[in-house]
Amino acid sequence: MDYGFNIPNGGPLAHNDDIVAICRKGEACGFSILAIPDHIIIPRAIGANYPYSPDGKLNFATLGAGECLEPLALMASVAAQTKTAKVLTSVMVVPYREPMLTAKLVSTIDHLSGGRTILGCGAGWMPEEFVAVGAPPYEERGKVTDEYIDIYRELWTKDAPSFKGKYRSFSDIYFAPKPKQQPHPPIWIGGESAPAMRRAVKRGDAWYPIGCNPRHPLDSLKRYKAALDVLKRMAAEEKRDFKTLDLAYWSVWTASTGAPVKASDGERMLLTGSADDIAGDLAAMKALGVKHVLFNFLAATRQETLDRIEAFAQTVLGKVR
Repeated sequence: MDYGFNIPNGGPLAHNDDIVAICRKGEACGFSILAIPDHIIIPRAIGANYPYSPDGKLNFATLGAGECLEPLALMASVAAQTKTAKVLTSVMVVPYREPMLTAKLVSTIDHLSGGRTILGCGAGWMPEEFVAVGAPPYEERGKVTDEYIDIYRELWTKDAPSFKGKYRSFSDIYFAPKPKQQPHPPIWIGGESAPAMRRAVKRGDAWYPIGCNPRHPLDSLKRYKAALDVLKRMAAEEKRDFKTLDLAYWSVWTASTGAPVKASDGERMLLTGSADDIAGDLAAMKALGVKHVLFNFLAATRQETLDRIEAFAQTVLGKVR
C-alpha cells in the first residue's frame, strides 16, 4: 500500500517555495503520491452544486477567493522539483480541456519525469465553470468524459492513432513521444455515484472516491465494503475481471490522530481515532484490495503542514510499514 496527500493549489501556501518544501517533506517521510485539484476559472457566483457539503454550497475559502493554479502546469513544476513521488491530478475535470492537447501535456510530463504521472479524471460539478472555460455542455459531461478518456488511450497506445467521435475526430497523425509508462499513465476515475463507479469499471485503471460525499457516503468501513460489493457487481455485468481494477481512496478529513469520530451510520468514521485505530483501518482496507490512500495535511502555515506530515508518518505509517 502507498500513501499520499494533496498539495496546495490556492491560498497562502500556493507558492513555489512552500509547495516544494511540502512535497519534499512528503518524499522524505515516505509518502509517494502528491495530489493536485483542478479548477481553471472560478466564477463569482456559484450555485449549490458542490457534492461534498450537505447543502451543496462551497465550504472552503480558497476557491471563494478565485485563486487556483492550473493542475497540469503545477504537475510539471512539481515533477521537475521532486525525485520519486508520483504526481496525481485529483481530479482533473476532463471536459475542460481539448483531449489531444491534454494527452500531449500528460505524455510530455510523464516522459520528462521518468514515468511519475497519474491522471485522476472526473466529469465535474460546477456548471458555471463549464460555461466560463467554453467546455461542452454541462449536461453532456459524462459522455464527453468517456469519449475524451478513450481518446487519451488511443493517442497514448497506437502507432497510427485515429478516432471518430461526437466531440472530436482525427486520423493520419503521429503522436510522439509516447508516455514513459506503458501502456500509459494510470487513469484513476474519481467519484462516488453509480455513473462514476461504472466509468471506473469500464474505462478506469483505478476507482478513486472521496469518502465524505453526503449523497454517497463512504466514510465507514461498513459503507466502503458495501460500495465494493456494488463495484464488483458492475464489473461482473461489464465482464471485467475485478482484480484488474485498482482501488484508491481519499480521506480528506484525516490530518492527524485524535478522538474517534462517529459517522452518520453509527460506525466509527474511517481513518479517525488513535494511531492504532487508523493503522487498523489501513490494514483492513489493504485486505479489501485498497492499494493507495491519501490524506489531507494542509494547514494555515508551511511549518504546521510539515509538522503534520512528519507526525503522521511517525505515529501511524510507522505501524503499517
